[in-house]
Amino acid sequence: MEQVMRARQRGVALPVVLIILAVMLVSSIYLMKSIHSTSLATGNLAYDATLSQSVDLGLHSGFDWLQTTARTGKALLNADSPANGYVALTDTSKSPRDDAFWDGSKSIAAPDGSAIEYVIHRLCLARLPYDDAKNQCVQTAANPMALGSTVAVGSSLAGDTADYAGTPQVHYVITARLRGAKGASVTNQMIVLIGA
Repeated sequence: MEQVMRARQRGVALPVVLIILAVMLVSSIYLMKSIHSTSLATGNLAYDATLSQSVDLGLHSGFDWLQTTARTGKALLNADSPANGYVALTDTSKSPRDDAFWDGSKSIAAPDGSAIEYVIHRLCLARLPYDDAKNQCVQTAANPMALGSTVAVGSSLAGDTADYAGTPQVHYVITARLRGAKGASVTNQMIVLIGA
């Protein structure tokens, strides 16, 4: 009778142990896959962040040129300047994904030797002065009112007139991109307002 009970115990324990080993094997495979996927995702995010920081050099270079030109000769901003990556109008039918969007762009070298491309678009419909009747530009006026103040007696809140509190600011969009290794690409934009 003792021999019969030993045989039963051996027959039940072996399948249970095999099932537990199979579950542990499958779990370890999934754990390894998960660790590998997480490492790849983390590496890709770090690479993307590095490219994004590098492409900011293009934004800063474009801003430096735009700011210097606005100080020294604003009339120069009425015409294209391909040598500086400047386009005096914006074609709203083009997006940064279109090759035509980058016509007139400028390339500079990143610290790692790759090429950063940037273009500055003035948000106007024509290559004319911002205040020309034939041109329409995106402009912002300075707001001299304090938060919570009311309109003074005799003042108007009419929205159909171009009544500016001071010199309007014309909008410019600086777009920069960097094409990295293995098909990676980063595009950043910055909007700049400069007094007309």
